[in-house]
Amino acid sequence: MTNIARFLKDESGATAIEYGLIAACISVAIIAVVQGVGTKLKDTFTSVKTGLGG
Repeated sequence: MTNIARFLKDESGATAIEYGLIAACISVAIIAVVQGVGTKLKDTFTSVKTGLGG
């Protein structure tokens, strides 16, 4: 019976899941920012290439 009570009070698994969700959210945000920056860089290089006559 004490094992069951200890299991129900144990929150370490929930904490690990929360950290996993936070890491996933941060990863999605980083990917979105990098894609946006990549598109702007592509446009910039295309503009420079056009300006140089290429």
